[in-house]
Amino acid sequence: ILDEIQRRPELFTTLRVLADRPRKPARFLVLGSASLEMLRQSSESLAGRIAYFQLEGLGLGDTTAADWRKLWLRGGFPRSFISRTNAKSLDWRRHLITTYLERDIPQLGLRLPAATLSRFWSMLAHYHGQIWNSSEFARSFGVSDKSVRHYLDVLEGTFMVRVLRPWSENAGKRLVKSPKVYVQDSGLLHALLDIEEQADLNSHPKLGASFEGFALEQVLRRLQASPRQCYFWATHQGAELDLLVVSGRRRLGFEFKHTNAPGVTKSMRIAIEDLKLDRLDVIHVGDESYPLADGIRAVALSRVRQDIEPLQGK
Repeated sequence: ILDEIQRRPELFTTLRVLADRPRKPARFLVLGSASLEMLRQSSESLAGRIAYFQLEGLGLGDTTAADWRKLWLRGGFPRSFISRTNAKSLDWRRHLITTYLERDIPQLGLRLPAATLSRFWSMLAHYHGQIWNSSEFARSFGVSDKSVRHYLDVLEGTFMVRVLRPWSENAGKRLVKSPKVYVQDSGLLHALLDIEEQADLNSHPKLGASFEGFALEQVLRRLQASPRQCYFWATHQGAELDLLVVSGRRRLGFEFKHTNAPGVTKSMRIAIEDLKLDRLDVIHVGDESYPLADGIRAVALSRVRQDIEPLQGK
């Protein structure tokens, strides 16, 4: 078992030799904090010999239904979630961010000033759940569009940010073609926004966007959906869908609303018709799940694991 393999990428060549021994092939469990794209050595030297699994933090299935607000506030890192107080949890997350910027990024061989990436990450937290605008970020940092896209790739490649691609099927309408960005762990988002208590979150301008990102992660975990199956959809006329999951011929839509009583909107009906959705679920903060209209239902976040089936029916 090799942990934090990104610190010793030169080991991949040796692993290939050991894995190819004809009579005594070796087997390894290789753990790391970076994606396939960041660890290029693994794809180049172990092609056909390696399988990849993404291990996530704590989710709704790992806690009680009553604890979902605590999970939302503190995020899925175990030490953050089990801290004795919210203040200690926030302090742990702040230390994690500092360690990531000052130690983990340089160990990947990336020459990015910690202060620059810290400013970028903080700015990204304020754009959480919004359409990515590389030109706006580039102007703020005085660098090229290519540079800020590289910063985003680094955060995505180390599982700190989720980049949700736009659905671009020709539906006869002008579609938004830039991705949406989310800080993947809600606890890190709140640390970047300096949110310590639930009361602070409830009065914060990013309350709705924070809930959207958290609920999106829980739905994707329940569906067991891969990134290549996940999109958002928006038209320049104003219709949009927070999450579109495409699995074979199935098309599932999801909206995330920080409300106890969600309703059906014109945008939802347009999405069902234009995207030919099999179903549209509105994830909300209430306690009950119930039908809203033909093909549309309200699903309580606390009941996501009971009311939403995995894509493969597992």
